[in-house]
Amino acid sequence: MKAEVAQASPEVRQRGRRLLVGSDLAIRVASVALVLATWEFFGPSLNPGILKPPSAILAAFPVLIGNGELQLALGQSLRVYAIGMAIALLAGLVLGIASGRARVLYNVIDPWVSALYSIPAVALIPVIGVALGYTGDLPRIATVALFGVFPILINTQQGVRNVDPGLLEVARAFSSSERRLWKDVVVPAALPFILAGVRLAIGRGLIGMIVAEFLIGLAGLGYLIIVYQNTFRIDRMFVPVIVVAVIGIGLMGFVQFIEGRVAPWLRREQQ
Repeated sequence: MKAEVAQASPEVRQRGRRLLVGSDLAIRVASVALVLATWEFFGPSLNPGILKPPSAILAAFPVLIGNGELQLALGQSLRVYAIGMAIALLAGLVLGIASGRARVLYNVIDPWVSALYSIPAVALIPVIGVALGYTGDLPRIATVALFGVFPILINTQQGVRNVDPGLLEVARAFSSSERRLWKDVVVPAALPFILAGVRLAIGRGLIGMIVAEFLIGLAGLGYLIIVYQNTFRIDRMFVPVIVVAVIGIGLMGFVQFIEGRVAPWLRREQQ
């Protein structure tokens, strides 16, 4: 009897998890559908000039795709965003882990991190433009890296500093080297903080990308937003806005997928 219950228990749990995931997805889809339906039927009556219905925005997609504007702008933005976020990820992880483990390095960089993170990043964009010039991808890449690096650095730093001391003592008792300590104890224990920092950095990096395209060398999706805003084509203006939102949703979903692969215990704890 107990053996039958033990065999059935994993199947019941698996079925329960599938039902839970399905219900979560249904709630999300229903939430989006409700907002879009409300916008479609009531938005134009509130402000027909600004709140174009989703059907009008959807009709603008083929126009921008047909004339090639959307593909060109998307390619420019993604190139800048990918390079900038790669720099932010590398710098944030290296500095976060190193300063989390070395007290002297932590004290050296902490005042600068606190000061730069407290300053609105938008205020530093003109400085980046003057320093790196207002042409080419370099100043926009630097802006994306600036917006994205601090959430990764700070979360990684805190994750490393909050590793259970008992785990470190056990590893040292087995004569673990510092490299093995980082690989087998520090990074896995800090992984929830690191992934949370990456998810925050995705959104901030997208903001930095668009703001840089507003203020430094008009290009990419930000350029399309400015152009169609100035010509009062609000339906077309919303197209790059929606594309940016879809990029953010896709990247955050990808980070959740990676989280399920490299840290499956996090998902089990959430369930």
